Amino acid sequence: MNLLPQRFIFRFGFASQTSTFKGNYPCSIPSHGRRKFSATTLSLATPKSGEELLLVVGGGAAGIYGAIRAKTLAPNLKVVVIEKARPLSKVKISGGGRCNVTNGHCPDNKILAEQYPRGHKEFKGSFFHTHGPMDTMSWFSDHGVVLKIEEDGRVFPASDSSSTIIDCLMSEAKRSGVLLQTGKVVTSASSTADGKFAIKLEKRSLDYVEHVEADYLLIASGSSKQVTFPKVKAKLQLEGIQKKIPQLTQVGPMLVTHWGLSGPVVLRLSAWGARYLSSSNYKGTLCVDFTPDLPIEDLKSALTRHKSQFLRQKVLNSYPSELAVVKRFWKYILDREGICGDMLWSSISNNLLISVAALLKDCAFSVKGKGQFKDEFVTAGGVPLSEIYLDMMGSRIHPHLYFAGEVVNVDGITGGFNFQNAWTGGYIAGTSIGNLAVHERVYQ
Repeated sequence: MNLLPQRFIFRFGFASQTSTFKGNYPCSIPSHGRRKFSATTLSLATPKSGEELLLVVGGGAAGIYGAIRAKTLAPNLKVVVIEKARPLSKVKISGGGRCNVTNGHCPDNKILAEQYPRGHKEFKGSFFHTHGPMDTMSWFSDHGVVLKIEEDGRVFPASDSSSTIIDCLMSEAKRSGVLLQTGKVVTSASSTADGKFAIKLEKRSLDYVEHVEADYLLIASGSSKQVTFPKVKAKLQLEGIQKKIPQLTQVGPMLVTHWGLSGPVVLRLSAWGARYLSSSNYKGTLCVDFTPDLPIEDLKSALTRHKSQFLRQKVLNSYPSELAVVKRFWKYILDREGICGDMLWSSISNNLLISVAALLKDCAFSVKGKGQFKDEFVTAGGVPLSEIYLDMMGSRIHPHLYFAGEVVNVDGITGGFNFQNAWTGGYIAGTSIGNLAVHERVYQ
């Protein structure tokens, strides 16, 4: 008997928006031989004289952990993390909102390596010896987080809240001087004649481009096409059910994946609605409020205000920051309302604005099927391990280029192993970059 909770899939499609990159990397690089940590608006284009820059692509577990490590070892190194959405969003929703930090039942590194279908051979070496589960637990404990190990080995904060882990990481990033810029994406990267990286950054909600020159590049962007909503209000409506079932309305984080909807909200709704949805006599509709903390009148005002400020902008390229959505999802909303993305905001009628606001507050999806819990969070594939020096997480193809996390072709089974890959990879990359930056500064 399968005791894993079932997850019902609410299928719908996003128009694909993927950049074209060369080679195996998520950017084109020619080969030669506390949570109130707000995003900075500091320009990266003009670093101080003699100051080196580490640009970290991705504000997830690996990126933030690696950035902290590099900055700790090299205080004079400027470290900037670029994140397109909210930092540590997967940490927030993992483990049902508790955050399965690591696994405490694999003290032997060879046994630990066997928990990775992709990577088990390579990880039998020095990878986890450098920074394993016990090191991860010690790091968080040293930074004030009380941890507990459950019977199956999974490690969680004693608070049973992922916010404890997020607050710890963000506070330490702020304390050490790591800078965070959200709402931006890296759309291209290339090497310069002097061995640096020419990076192109774009903002997700505006026609904005910034060019940056970095000395070190750590790619920790992940490889998933998931979209995360930190807080939605979702109601599962069952056809033929007249009685009110309070549990069929849930508030919390939600994931939009390539196959449907998931995350804590959907999993809880699946658990409460499974008995009805498993019967062929019932059909279900999921109604989602994507801005539960923003009343519809305030949402309409935000859309109207944005229109007046960006009359000559294409509607696809800019939208109110209050929405806190990514461009792909914004396009999906526009498509459902029959709005062409190339239209200018000046051409959008007030009635259309009202329709968009109404859709964001009550967006309906039909239940089409169910899936298994185990495939929820991690994606396979990425940069081949054969192209990476695992003892430094550096590229074998280009110097000063590093990788960590899901962007690497590694995936572990459930139980905290995928986060451990992120902590270890980020730590090793951060150590390599930090030591190199200190060394090069000494010899300048």
